[in-house]
Amino acid sequence: MPAQVTLRLDFEGPRRLGHGKISLLESIRRNGSISAAGREHGMSYRRAWLLVDELNRMFREPIVATKGGGRNGGGAALTEMGERVVTLYRSAERKMARSAKAEIEKIEQSLAPAAGEPV
Repeated sequence: MPAQVTLRLDFEGPRRLGHGKISLLESIRRNGSISAAGREHGMSYRRAWLLVDELNRMFREPIVATKGGGRNGGGAALTEMGERVVTLYRSAERKMARSAKAEIEKIEQSLAPAAGEPV
C-alpha cells in the first residue's frame, strides 16, 4: 500500500486542523449526529463534542450546526462553512500528495520491509 499523505495546519496559537478533525466532520456529514460520528471514531460523545466546539470557535462562522432534541430528535450537520473547510482541506491534501509523489516514492523505496513481509 502506498504511503498516505495527511496534512496538519498549525495556525497561530493552539489552533490546529488535521486529518482527525476533518474525518470527524465527514462522519458528522454522513451520520447527521455528533454521537454517531464519535462512535465511528472510537471516541466518547464528550470528546467528539469538545472537538466540534473547538472547531466552531476556531472559525469566524460555525462549522457544525446542532439541533437539540435528544434521543428521538436532535442531530448535527455541517454548515456551508463546514462543507467549505472540508472541501478546501481535502483539495490541499490531494495537491500536496501529487506535488510530492516522486519524493515519497523514493522514500518508500528506502524503507526496510514491514514486520511479516518477505525480505
